[in-house]
Amino acid sequence: MAQKGVQLDRETFSCSICLDLLKDPVTTSCGHSYCMNCIKSFWDEEDVKKLHSCPQCRQTFTPRPVLLKNTMLADLVEELKKTGLQAAPADHCYAGPEDVSCDVCTGRKRKAIKSCLQCVSISFCEKHLQPHYESPAYEKHKLVDPSKKLQENICSRHDEVMKIFCRTDQQCICYLCLMDEHKGHDTVTAAAERTERQRELEVSRLNIQQRIQDREKDVKLLQQEVEAVNRSADEAVKDSEKIFTELIRLMEKRSSDVKQQVRSQQKSEVSRVKELQEKLEQEISELKRKDAELKLLSHTEDHNQFLHNYPSLSTLREPTDSSGIDIRPLSYFEDVTAAVSEVRDKLQDVLREKWTNVSLAVTEVDVLLSPSQAEPKTRAEFLRYSSEITLDPNTAHTHLLLSEGNRKATVMRKQQSYSSHPDRFTSCCQVLSRESLTGRCYWEVESRGGVDVAVAYKNISRTGSLNESVFGWNDKSWALDCNKNSFTFLYNNIKTPVSGPQSSRVGVYLDHRAGILSFYSVSETMTLLHRVQTTFTQPLYAGLRIYQAYGDTAEFCKLK
Repeated sequence: MAQKGVQLDRETFSCSICLDLLKDPVTTSCGHSYCMNCIKSFWDEEDVKKLHSCPQCRQTFTPRPVLLKNTMLADLVEELKKTGLQAAPADHCYAGPEDVSCDVCTGRKRKAIKSCLQCVSISFCEKHLQPHYESPAYEKHKLVDPSKKLQENICSRHDEVMKIFCRTDQQCICYLCLMDEHKGHDTVTAAAERTERQRELEVSRLNIQQRIQDREKDVKLLQQEVEAVNRSADEAVKDSEKIFTELIRLMEKRSSDVKQQVRSQQKSEVSRVKELQEKLEQEISELKRKDAELKLLSHTEDHNQFLHNYPSLSTLREPTDSSGIDIRPLSYFEDVTAAVSEVRDKLQDVLREKWTNVSLAVTEVDVLLSPSQAEPKTRAEFLRYSSEITLDPNTAHTHLLLSEGNRKATVMRKQQSYSSHPDRFTSCCQVLSRESLTGRCYWEVESRGGVDVAVAYKNISRTGSLNESVFGWNDKSWALDCNKNSFTFLYNNIKTPVSGPQSSRVGVYLDHRAGILSFYSVSETMTLLHRVQTTFTQPLYAGLRIYQAYGDTAEFCKLK
């Protein structure tokens, strides 16, 4: 009991900040005591808030109190040190709620520092562990780090330490279990089983460590990819901004040039008109003056005077030539507006056609998937890359009628009234898309009759021989001939028979960067008909060739 009282005194004379005995004790006005240095350091941190408080009761003080050493409290602490307070066990030697406590201690239990597997799984504090170090009787006892789960090493039936492992039942048992329900089972000592499992564990650790190294390498590579993607994106944004700025400047320059030319021509024409206007106004003045003189002469009663003055007054100057005046109100510069509008329309066409390339070039960026991994497997995956494709009327053969928003082509007996255009096919009934195709794209064609579903470079011949202009008959185009009963793939006039289920709908997948072109028969499922692996050197255009009979059709399907 005396020792317990001393421990209470120690707690009473301890600083609540450093948890040690008070040094140079000071007392706040709220009655709590601290080491002088401890409370000063605590208040130093509170100086920023300009408000100081007691660490225990949180009473605040303004301004910061000036504290003096509590001499009486200091004397008491020194006196208690002399009477044995220091000999009392430090508070941190006792077991807390989360600690393993000594099984031998009575009263307040100290922390255990070791557990013994031979002593029926008992844990010992430093004091009660000494016999294990000093007595030869404990030499073979196995000491381990303290654990609250040591009771699990005791057999619940026989209250004995489980030192045997039953491989048959995969559990630890005691020697009495070996004679009872585990009799005849495959058993070894727990130490032997541990040794074998330890070897397996080391192999597993080696595998895990190897995987960690591999994953760390992957993480490093991915970090490099992130940096490369960010760097490339920054450069792309910077370069595109520069290019668009140049385009804007060019447009502004052209706008300024047109404005300057119009104003210059306006000034010149207005000056010429005003010059003619002045001449005409001068002539009017002269004619009015002449008319007044003649009027005056006509009233002269003296015949001799009339005859004398008439010759000089009746003579008129040659009139100013005004036959070239052609009045066209508000129409002088209409042709300029029309010409600028035509430039605008052509620019819009170019931007509309090429903008698909820009968008696809952005969306095709895929860091994690290599080309072989990225190829879709299901129709839902293909539809992620679906592209809206329309036919270009400027390329359509004159016997092809385009409809459904230029998505459908029909062979007509009568020629269509298309304007002359250098891009128009003249040798056979085929047509190219308006949009160029780069990156990853997917589209489907629904047909009735014989049709070639194709892709081609833009520089394929339009008016040359069949070998030069027909899809699949040259090295500038690839085509799948879809007949009623068969499929045939054509490239550079080489025909390759293709087997697969017949369907009126064909899907086309293009990965321009990877050089992959695949054709699929599309019904309830998708079946690969033919796959091309090559290198595309230019943007591609989707093409259709309809060749069997008037009225046959082919149409790019709406997939979204």
